[in-house]
Amino acid sequence: MKSSSSAPVTIRVGAPIGVADPRLFGSFVEHLGRGVYGGIYEPGHGSATPEGFRGDVLDLVRELGVTVVRYPGGNFVSGYDWRDGIGPRASRPRRLDLAWKSIETNQFGTDEFAAWCRAAGVEPMLAVNLGLGDVKSALELLEYTNHPHGTSLADERAANGAPEPYDVRVWCLGNELDGPWQLGHRSAQEYAELAATTASAMRMFDPDLELVAVGSSNADMETFGTWEATVLTRTIELVDYLSCHIYFYDDGDLAAFLRSADALDQFLERIAATIEHVRTVTRSTRDVKISLDEWNVWNYRDYDDIKAEREFEVAPRLLEQTYTHADAVVVGTLLQSILRHADSVSIAALAQLVNAIGAIRAEPDAPAWRQTIFHPFAAVARSAGHTVLATTSAGDISTAATVSPDGAEARLYLANRSLDSPAALEIDLSGIGAETVISAHLLHDDDPGATNTVDAPDRVAPRPLDAELVRGRVVVLLPPLSWADITVACRPNRG
Repeated sequence: MKSSSSAPVTIRVGAPIGVADPRLFGSFVEHLGRGVYGGIYEPGHGSATPEGFRGDVLDLVRELGVTVVRYPGGNFVSGYDWRDGIGPRASRPRRLDLAWKSIETNQFGTDEFAAWCRAAGVEPMLAVNLGLGDVKSALELLEYTNHPHGTSLADERAANGAPEPYDVRVWCLGNELDGPWQLGHRSAQEYAELAATTASAMRMFDPDLELVAVGSSNADMETFGTWEATVLTRTIELVDYLSCHIYFYDDGDLAAFLRSADALDQFLERIAATIEHVRTVTRSTRDVKISLDEWNVWNYRDYDDIKAEREFEVAPRLLEQTYTHADAVVVGTLLQSILRHADSVSIAALAQLVNAIGAIRAEPDAPAWRQTIFHPFAAVARSAGHTVLATTSAGDISTAATVSPDGAEARLYLANRSLDSPAALEIDLSGIGAETVISAHLLHDDDPGATNTVDAPDRVAPRPLDAELVRGRVVVLLPPLSWADITVACRPNRG
């Protein structure tokens, strides 16, 4: 490592941005590859619960700090009939899934997902099929999940083992319908009308549901911006969130890849500006927020073989990306960006949870393990419900800071994106009464390509970091290509 001969960089912590909604620390489970079968659900595994859930995966999901999980898709949902996945398993149909060229056994469906959420301690977030599906099917699913009793669908749920309603609060009105790859792809105006009709009908059942309209699938869509404006102009009085999806990948330029969060900043700010524009032109007072319900690092080179000449099969190995140390640093900076936009983003879902571009990996004959990206997510998830404070950044340094509701604890998230230079930092916390460093952890490896595997599950993991508090400033030295989280005790609020 090069020595740090330059003067320390001072990071200033300032005014509140907003509160980190606990739903910012969500994830995503889709019937894609081994995300469900062999991921969260594997009845034959040695750790399996009586319901067939992998116990080792459940333990890691709790450790990860996930608060809400979106299900069942994703591209899968646009061809999915939810009724195929309920009732006696022996009579459930096997179907072709055209989205991922797979055979869906339907052994895991809505009831199993709700039970899994209870076991994991997470909130369910359901998507309805507005691709090949329709308003009637969406309403029937809503009745099945949320109506207490006395109708055929509510009573059917009870007969299937769940006498109490699931009370699902957050509903996605379809998925990525701006994309020509999506079953049921349509224009923005066509989708806006369908979403408005569906939202109006769902609100007749329960006006307090939280509804998510489909936004752009990625920032490179030709319709990016105009899609959001068209959809929201029609639905702004009917929905609570506008979704967006974005993934980042290393195309061989590692320095550029490490600045992915800069692109996420711009992406979120453009969507927030579009929402504000629609509010202005429609004279709406409705506070629609962003649901970033798919985001992650995803090596698109892995995607090239999904549609290759292969047979339809059950739970094929798809998108099982092995994440590197560099990927973990990038994910850490993306989490910083999400925090910095806590005033406009209220839901975010790391896509996905297990095996398929997942923070967790699981094999049939081995314990599940943490991918490298697991660690920054678990660290930042501890800021759920905290107030996000504005921070300065400089050059290769990326930062975020939060303070607990009682003001007694601050958390710092720091990244050094330089490939070869360490960074001496002084984080000025004098304005929030910092008293002592409670803990400090560093994510670093000399090899940017270092990974965690079943045989070496902790190669990339947080290690203790030297950090001290000097006259209200946290003083720390970060090596190149590293990410850190520091917890500081502060004088609690007096009131």
